[in-house]
Amino acid sequence: MELVRGFQGLKPRHRGSVATIGNFDGVHLGHQAVLKDLVKQARATGSAPTVILFEPMPQEYFAAGRPPARLTRFAEKWPLLEAAGVERVLCLRFGPKLAEMPPEEFIDRVLMKGLAVSHLAVGDDFRFGRERRGDFALLQQTGVAQGFEVSHAPTLTMQGERVSSTRIREMLAEGDMAGATELLGRPYSLSGRVMYGEKLGRKLGFPTVNLALRRRLPPVTGIFAARVSGAGQKPQDATAYIGRRPAAGGTELVLEAHLPGFDGDLYGQRLTVELLQRLREDRHFDSLDALSAQMRKDTEAALAWLAQYEKSTS
Repeated sequence: MELVRGFQGLKPRHRGSVATIGNFDGVHLGHQAVLKDLVKQARATGSAPTVILFEPMPQEYFAAGRPPARLTRFAEKWPLLEAAGVERVLCLRFGPKLAEMPPEEFIDRVLMKGLAVSHLAVGDDFRFGRERRGDFALLQQTGVAQGFEVSHAPTLTMQGERVSSTRIREMLAEGDMAGATELLGRPYSLSGRVMYGEKLGRKLGFPTVNLALRRRLPPVTGIFAARVSGAGQKPQDATAYIGRRPAAGGTELVLEAHLPGFDGDLYGQRLTVELLQRLREDRHFDSLDALSAQMRKDTEAALAWLAQYEKSTS
């Protein structure tokens, strides 16, 4: 899969694309339906299925003080988009210049001169350009005049509701991991490189791997029954923690995972932590002894849940 960064990265060979535009946060089943249709359209015309997305997401730019929790960072979207058959990603930096760009200029610069799209698929509620003046009707009108097709991206509903990133965020915030798994088409996961921590878990008898979250706000917090994979290791049962470590006076969000029975060196390795079941919310403990006792209970509960989960899915 090819990554094109910014307008300046567009070359003549990128012209003639079949494209879609969106955040694709989570690359959930609704997104996958859009991408399946995109790939089908592209293959029928011998074009490269192309996704246009923005970093940061527009919602993060306009709500800089309280941005929505991200489901997936760009590095996490990449393999999911590739697995869906996408061959090219045009990543545009969303800042003041793009936010103030008239929709007509965006169409001319990106869709016509840059990609020379032959087919564009977007949701009928898609808005873009200065003051969100651009919409499906403008795209369709321009397409008729300039010779490219514009179609509605398919909408997927489950249990009578539209599958959306917002709905999945709500489920995760409520601890409904099974519901989020159903809409994502896979367990919710977070990825990152193992970094050095304060080794508090080791001192308490529960050594952990500490992953760099590299996000301002995750959609979940608490203690989870989890599965950890990566670094050439087979998936390991684990207890995962996402929070600020109030018992240790912490302020920064961290992701820690305890892998019972594992004694290897994973520093610097990239791992993926699947969060399968929330065991409890994060809370403060009056002493490290109390925290250690609770960690023991959490580990036992996680292993018991994971054993049942393994039976139910085998």
